[in-house]
Amino acid sequence: MFRLQRKSPTALPAIARRWFGNTTPARALPKPSLNFKHFRDNLEHIEKNIVSRNLRSVNVRQVVNLYDKFCDLTQEINHLRSQRNDKVKEIGKLGKEAKTKAGQVLLEAAKVIKEALKEKETSFEELEKQLYKLALSIPNDTHPEAPVGEEKNAKVVKVVGEPRKEDWKLKDHVELARSLDLIDLEAAAEVTGSSWYYLKNAGALLEIGLIQYAMAKAMSKGFTPVITPDVVKLDVAHCCGYQPRDNEATQIYSLNSDETADSTHQLCLTGTAEIPLAGLMSNKIIPEEKLPVKLVGFGRAFRAEAGARGADTKGLYRVHQFSKVELFTFAKPEDSNRMLEEIRALEEEIFTDLGLCFRILDMPTEELGASAYRKYDMEAWMPGRNGWGEISSTSNCTDYQSRRLNIRYRSEASSNSKSKKPNALEFVHTLNGTACAIPRMIISILEQYQTEEGHVVVPKVLRPFLGGLEVIKPQGA
Repeated sequence: MFRLQRKSPTALPAIARRWFGNTTPARALPKPSLNFKHFRDNLEHIEKNIVSRNLRSVNVRQVVNLYDKFCDLTQEINHLRSQRNDKVKEIGKLGKEAKTKAGQVLLEAAKVIKEALKEKETSFEELEKQLYKLALSIPNDTHPEAPVGEEKNAKVVKVVGEPRKEDWKLKDHVELARSLDLIDLEAAAEVTGSSWYYLKNAGALLEIGLIQYAMAKAMSKGFTPVITPDVVKLDVAHCCGYQPRDNEATQIYSLNSDETADSTHQLCLTGTAEIPLAGLMSNKIIPEEKLPVKLVGFGRAFRAEAGARGADTKGLYRVHQFSKVELFTFAKPEDSNRMLEEIRALEEEIFTDLGLCFRILDMPTEELGASAYRKYDMEAWMPGRNGWGEISSTSNCTDYQSRRLNIRYRSEASSNSKSKKPNALEFVHTLNGTACAIPRMIISILEQYQTEEGHVVVPKVLRPFLGGLEVIKPQGA
């Protein structure tokens, strides 16, 4: 585990405090606004959804039972508080007579109520923690058209282009990149470890060019550029749905000097810019006229588990750190399905303009993350794998993240809407999609654009971002 040693602001030299100011203290996120009534009223439907996602450890029935106890205990506490307040008023009315026998009886009764209330409140705190811990494991609902089951049940929505076949042997990206001096895996293994890498020469230019191209493309569609922090609070990551499935190792790199700290103060490296982009609006109210809010963020993604050895992890395919351009949208509930298709269309345009052969999949229930209501994956043809490899993922998370991060919008008065109250606060829907995951994109370009001579033709749309470079050749060639 990586650890980040953090010092108190008072330990900073005076000159540093003068320049950088006082640090803002960490604030706990508000309590998630979970819809327990929905859990109780739709118990069987939610259980079926959990089964279809293959989440054996999630028990919504236990959550409902705990919630019933929670409600009963809340009533008991409120009743005791009412009794306590009544006794306080009675004692106040006695004035000087409070020391009389009648007054002492009231004081004793108030003391008994106070002790009973304290005991109930302690039980309440423990029950509430247990309730929310279990309830937060319940996944989002699932779109009725999503395929059911494991990955092989994914529905092919569209195929763009034809998988490349040649009379001569196509090389994989590792062989190409080494011959063109674009990567150094061995040096990275010495410096950091396995599944890390250096990009060099035109390899480094490809990363920079792809980032600029994807950002520019998204901005042309109305997305606002954001550079995100690569470190977030652990509870923000959890609120976004990033927690391991049953019996799976965590993907999160934790950063903390105190391993006993709770998630309010624990830090972690981001697994995707989706997390800080979602957190950007946490605990905020967005005016309805500002929706949808469309963001395109650039950040580094860190994944603790890079997987076992084999073709699936060779070279740049599955690594611990990579650059990524992420699309993120906050939308009104009635617009989120349309926004999902808009994000998907933008990604399709990015990959089509790059001249890639790829396919679009409607992903089945067992492949959905906890937050995803519906998810599309895009896979490029990778000759080195002689198969398809994921290059993008796009999800509609409905109100899963906004309920946990307290992101709402204030609806305007509308003569066309009888279901909404003017100025009512409602939770937004959040959506995310990968505009460009750099290593996978480099793999796709190297393998799909290679020549028989071992060179790589640069896609036309990328050339302006690579100083006009048209063909990547060995140095000196």
